Amino acid sequence: MNRIIGIALIIISAASFGTLAIFGLYAYANGIDTFTLLFLRFTISAIVMGGLLVLRRESLPGGKVLLQLIVMGAIGYVGQSFSYFTAIKYASPGLVALLLYLYPAFVAVLSSLLLHEKIGRLKTIAIAIALTGTAFTVNPESGQLLGILLAISAAVIYSGYILVGTQVMKKVTALQSTTIIFASAGTIYGLVIAVNGAHFPSNLNGWAVITGTVIIATIIPVTTFLIGLKRIGPTNASMLSTLEPVVTVILSAVLFHDALKPITLLGGGMILFAVILLTRNELKQKTT
Repeated sequence: MNRIIGIALIIISAASFGTLAIFGLYAYANGIDTFTLLFLRFTISAIVMGGLLVLRRESLPGGKVLLQLIVMGAIGYVGQSFSYFTAIKYASPGLVALLLYLYPAFVAVLSSLLLHEKIGRLKTIAIAIALTGTAFTVNPESGQLLGILLAISAAVIYSGYILVGTQVMKKVTALQSTTIIFASAGTIYGLVIAVNGAHFPSNLNGWAVITGTVIIATIIPVTTFLIGLKRIGPTNASMLSTLEPVVTVILSAVLFHDALKPITLLGGGMILFAVILLTRNELKQKTT
């Protein structure tokens, strides 16, 4: 049951993360720039989670664990998001998304080397199918070398974030960890907009977008991911997270009437097949 819950939580996380690009487009349409969006996203999330922390009378961790959580937020989330949003200026969104989703393979290799996690043939096949499906789903195009390097950097940074999170989550609750991670990332982006200036929402529509970004695309996915990560491990969690671009593509088709090409549908089907393959394998291991 523990692994079933973990799988469900990671799927919820991937689906919620899949809305982030959609909220981002709405934010830009309302005149909110990238750094202001990220500052409000993490700062408001930190305030909400901090309030829940007080209500539950949970204390903040200290020492090495606190430092690791700060690094996850200030370097992991900030580095990954900055690399990603900068990369799309120099390469197509499709190519950037594809390169970002190299991270399940990076996590698998690093987990094997550093955490001595057994990958296995079936899991390797599932990762390969998912990566191929992602390539079809996002329909990558050409891009400049800088954009490619930044996108790969985002994948590497996120891989490190997941591996560090795997160890840290053994010592803290999801509420403790998310509060510090959000606050750390929000602080960094606060310093950025203090230098570059901010473009806050000017109407209720803009603040509604921010609210959705905070709740649906930040608090829910990050919290469920960290809880699920503790239950099923880094490779499985990153593998299941490849559902995210499928959700984004579907939402884009529904909300913005983007055409779903046959190759996109094929890619989405491959990702779903890989996830089902991995899930069945995990459930089989649980029952044996």
